[in-house]
Amino acid sequence: MSGYSTRLDDAVALTLDAFRPVVRKQTHIPYITHLFGVMALVGEYGGDEDQLIAAVLHDFLEDIEESTEVGLRARFGERVARIVVQCTDTEVLPKPPWRRRKERHLAKVLGLPDDTRLVMCADKLHNCQTLVRDVRLHGQGVFDRFNGGRDGTLWYYREMHTALGMGWRHPILDEFGRWVDALEEVAGVLR
Repeated sequence: MSGYSTRLDDAVALTLDAFRPVVRKQTHIPYITHLFGVMALVGEYGGDEDQLIAAVLHDFLEDIEESTEVGLRARFGERVARIVVQCTDTEVLPKPPWRRRKERHLAKVLGLPDDTRLVMCADKLHNCQTLVRDVRLHGQGVFDRFNGGRDGTLWYYREMHTALGMGWRHPILDEFGRWVDALEEVAGVLR
């Protein structure tokens, strides 16, 4: 990609505005660091402009109450809206129970196109990287931040890696696998 249009500028501005007050779970870290991290990974692993836009907006429908698929489609186009919808595990508020929601999301991965898998894998990779870092810095209590706890979180990342790899090969998937291994290691899982 030799450049990008002002659509990406618009997506970044929308993200900054919508997520301005949001921090990562039980931290003081601005949530936008995750969204920009995912966007950077997508770009570094060959994503195009639509995928960059979808990456920075991937949690928009899930976390911003006034957001709609129709609004995203009108503003950023069909492909961006499709990728964001496919990356979203629920648009229902309050969110359904964690385990059921994650099981449905995993089942959905098997039919996803490659352009969505890249964005989804970048999201999970970035989350996994930050989780490994936090466990190394702060210890096992970090898992208490998550609805799935330690065991559910480990289950979800391993299952997500497996699901993404069914019918899809990509260097980012290999990188994600290495970080899932690192997560299990810092969690004390014996292999």
